[in-house]
Amino acid sequence: MKNTLATPNRRHWSVVIFGFLALSLAFSGRAALGLVMPIWQGEFGWSSSYISGVGASALIVMAIVAPFAGRLVDRKGPRFTLNLGMGLLGIGCALVATMNGKLMFVIGFAGFAAVGFGIVATHVVATAVARTYTANTGLATGIATSGATGGQFLIVPLIASLLAFVSWRWSFGALSIASLLLIPCILSSLRLKKNDNEKAPLQSARHSGIAHDFSLIVRNPVFHALFWSFLICGFTTTGVIETHLLPFASYCGFPPIPSATAYGVLSGVNLIGMIVAGWLTDRANRPLLLAIIYILRSLSFILLANLPGTSVEMLFVFALFFGVVDYSTVPVTASLVASHVGLKVMGLAMGMVSAGHAMGGALGAFLGGYIFDTSGNYDLLWVGSIWLAVSAAILVLLIPKTAPKNVPV
Repeated sequence: MKNTLATPNRRHWSVVIFGFLALSLAFSGRAALGLVMPIWQGEFGWSSSYISGVGASALIVMAIVAPFAGRLVDRKGPRFTLNLGMGLLGIGCALVATMNGKLMFVIGFAGFAAVGFGIVATHVVATAVARTYTANTGLATGIATSGATGGQFLIVPLIASLLAFVSWRWSFGALSIASLLLIPCILSSLRLKKNDNEKAPLQSARHSGIAHDFSLIVRNPVFHALFWSFLICGFTTTGVIETHLLPFASYCGFPPIPSATAYGVLSGVNLIGMIVAGWLTDRANRPLLLAIIYILRSLSFILLANLPGTSVEMLFVFALFFGVVDYSTVPVTASLVASHVGLKVMGLAMGMVSAGHAMGGALGAFLGGYIFDTSGNYDLLWVGSIWLAVSAAILVLLIPKTAPKNVPV
């Protein structure tokens, strides 16, 4: 088999590069909600529960959109799918930047932007990579999907700077402009060619309907192990850390810019963690690798629970630790979906798994705000996250090392 990563053409690297950039903007837009939460509480008088509730609503919309986005990339390819998502994200951020009340916030963030978040997602990029590369797919997936967090290494501190020196409106306005500017770049770079590796899988995917493929997926026990573990992954990352880490840092008395910089460090380390996880995915026992990641994540929450009363340097220590095991689950999970559920239905299957991730994230975002409003601290959230991560490790250890023979390819 020809090693397409060793001899990549322009389209191969375009999928990786623009997948990385698109995810960078989408995930930075989601992270901006936690960063601006204390400002909106003072300016509009909104409670933590309300803002977290809108964030949770956006994650529910993402969960609904995710399977359809996966099917869309199966049918239409990454060029059409990513541009649709970037357009909706740009509109949503523009509405948030110009809002003057709750209705525009809900329409902008939990409406247009949320649909964009659901389309410009790791499962779409991972499926595009899997359909383009025939060797070293784990490494290519790790690089492309690391934009989900690594790209925020620069973007989130820039958003924080705009918040500090200009206003939060400029932060969302800049995200809108950047999202819309990426569309012509994707249009010109991800042009389909007659010899694209992606074409054959796309044609075979048309031979079966979505109902047939859905039934095929849900009858697979490996899918359920991946779905529920990824739901827990969403709870402990998107729901807990993305939504509540920066407000928790503010609660601990840490200033906004150092806190945002620590979040950026977490994102930068995450980039390395995802690439290393992708490299290991091509070489290691994948269920065991995934279990180790979840166990290490549970240990990181013990460190987070002891953060109050310490110096800001300890926030950076947590950021380094958690960054290694944050989104490093993505390339491993995507690889297991491709091999154990089937490349033929990977877009839809990854969309369903990602829907679970979004639902877990919505639950974590809402519960975090509720727990803080009712108890005045996040202690119960950290304890719950520890045991949930351990449960995810146990689930993935039940997955067989080798794929069953009846998987659709």
